[in-house]
Amino acid sequence: MTAHLRERPTMPARPDPGPCPVIETARLTLRPHRLSDADAIAQSLGDYQVSRMLARVSAPYHRQDALDWLVRQGSGLIAGWTLAITTGDDVHIGCVGLELRHGQWHLGYWLNRYYWGKGYAGEAVHAAVERFFMRMPETALHSGVFADNAASLKLQQKIGFEITGCAQIYALARAGMVSHIETRLTAADLRAP
Repeated sequence: MTAHLRERPTMPARPDPGPCPVIETARLTLRPHRLSDADAIAQSLGDYQVSRMLARVSAPYHRQDALDWLVRQGSGLIAGWTLAITTGDDVHIGCVGLELRHGQWHLGYWLNRYYWGKGYAGEAVHAAVERFFMRMPETALHSGVFADNAASLKLQQKIGFEITGCAQIYALARAGMVSHIETRLTAADLRAP
């Protein structure tokens, strides 16, 4: 009896933008998170004005929540980047995340409320997305905003995101369903801020 050798099917490589980079902009440094960022994250996300605009952040939000999140992000089990938005003196003021979920790349971001209205979010998001597309030019990015977050929608549209629909999603901080405007961006549609 002759044994037949079967070729093992190969799994396609997981699309991955590579290790989390450090990105310098005119006013900011985007860098991988550290456990020492927990206090700043807890302070920012403990502010209901920030957490209410995010789907996966609970309210109240504590330092232990930040530590748990940082450990998950640093585990290597989540595909993508989670970049701390920091000022020139390394003050943590927010986050930009690019994450593979359900086979699609998603963009999320937030900024400490005391830094709103200064253009920091747009600067950080554009820099992160631009670097992501350098590494993953054929990929589409999905994102979205709650319907009552006009500033975030304006930011996304300014850099080229297009509205693709509207859905109802559960927001932990609000403990209920919220209208969510869904958006999409390709490398070809990215605009300078």
